[in-house]
Amino acid sequence: MSLGERIENDCKAALKKQDKIKVSTLRMLKSDMNTTRLDQKKSALDEGDILKIIQRHVKQHRDSIEQFEKGKRQDLAEKEKKELEILLGYMPEQLSEEELKKIITETISELGVTSKKEMGKVMKAVMEKAKGKADGKTVSQIVSSMLLAK
Repeated sequence: MSLGERIENDCKAALKKQDKIKVSTLRMLKSDMNTTRLDQKKSALDEGDILKIIQRHVKQHRDSIEQFEKGKRQDLAEKEKKELEILLGYMPEQLSEEELKKIITETISELGVTSKKEMGKVMKAVMEKAKGKADGKTVSQIVSSMLLAK
């Protein structure tokens, strides 16, 4: 079963269970998938496209949680956390910090990067290798610290 089909089936199941948060989260995701599909003039999105959309939603939810907690709006932060948990269920298992460091080290040596000025090159290559298995913010922090150490 493809990721798109799984999301569709889970949305139907959530409707039957009257799980309002899951229904609204998955409907938002499906809407974004449909918009992207139409924008790209495709008949269907592939797994990579769907993962990018989910990653974008995960990032938005993490940012929202951070902002709500700063604004002392715990009620809204909790809602965002529940939605984030639902979205994370569709992401592939995340790489550990050690696995990420190994990929980053290999990438830096492959590209022959010597300064922090070339961080963008490293980030692009690492994110392509990780394909949804790593958070961009975490990768950025590790890449930055590794390039500073050079």
